[in-house]
Amino acid sequence: MSDFHDFLKHQYAYVAVGEFKPGKFEEAKHLYEQAVSTYTHGFKGAYLLQEPGTDKGIAVIFWENLEDMQANHSEAYQAILEQMSPLFSHAPTTSFYELVCEVHPEAESDSGVVSS
Repeated sequence: MSDFHDFLKHQYAYVAVGEFKPGKFEEAKHLYEQAVSTYTHGFKGAYLLQEPGTDKGIAVIFWENLEDMQANHSEAYQAILEQMSPLFSHAPTTSFYELVCEVHPEAESDSGVVSS
């Protein structure tokens, strides 16, 4: 029965879209990795995407629920964000999304689609 309850749980994604000052993406990437390493309970994974040849990027961080995300905003996390802030060319756009569909590569006997 717990598998069924796990199936009903929805994950959430924090998405930030931004642009760094010229040549600052690598430094921001390092700080992003540090910030993500501070996460504990409820953290489900993170991705940092970079538009090739630019300093534009998208950060996607998955959480079990929004409360866990808030609970992970530690002093260490805040200090890292303060170091990252001046690297942006302007403030990033941030949003929250609910994961409603997850698609995996097809196995021989599986369609690969998982609905939440």
